[in-house]
Amino acid sequence: MEIGGDLLKIKNTLEKSVGKKVRLTSKKGRKKSIIRQGVIENTFPCIFTVKLDGSKGCEAGISRRVSYSYTDILTKAIEIAHC
Repeated sequence: MEIGGDLLKIKNTLEKSVGKKVRLTSKKGRKKSIIRQGVIENTFPCIFTVKLDGSKGCEAGISRRVSYSYTDILTKAIEIAHC
């Protein structure tokens, strides 16, 4: 199995999705997951950033950004679905 090739495919797919709305599902334990929606903002060599839509617990008007590594997708720690 070629992990480097898989990571490159993930990165290329996300580069094509910059500016598009996505739904992120983060796995936080055995039966717990967090679902958020946002826009893929940028891609970098090792990580990508997502600007979240009005995340819960934040004051109105404050945008929140999160970053994930491409290995998070490869290891299925997070799942991304296009809206």
